[in-house]
Amino acid sequence: MTTNSWCEIEAISQGDTVFTGKNTEGVQIQVGKANGKGISPVETVLVALAACTGDDVVSIMKKKRQPLTSLKINARGLRADTTPSPFVEIHLEFIFSGEHLVEKDVAQAIQLSEEKYCSVGAMLNKTAKIYTSFKILPSGSEA
Repeated sequence: MTTNSWCEIEAISQGDTVFTGKNTEGVQIQVGKANGKGISPVETVLVALAACTGDDVVSIMKKKRQPLTSLKINARGLRADTTPSPFVEIHLEFIFSGEHLVEKDVAQAIQLSEEKYCSVGAMLNKTAKIYTSFKILPSGSEA
């Protein structure tokens, strides 16, 4: 039997279109653009997807005894020409660095995150096609 669980945050207006998001532990993030600078709410969705899948991939690689020196995920999303304008396509590029990384293990870690573990990806898959690619940099290189 599955049990649903709530996720809670507060979004507190900082004026104009800037909000401070705060979780139940008190950790904060600023969302919105003030004077043209900042990260928009839609951009935070891409950050959430990259962080969600990245967390999964790092965990899976550790279980496979494939420790990473670094991981960078570049995300870009194509939005619909409508209002609202949800993402219709998202590209995630994973750039790995680590000692003796096995390409098959990297590909499997990404696939498991996509198909089984990443909750953000599961939500976004309802409106957007998510494509992934990856590169493994030579050992000693930073992603």
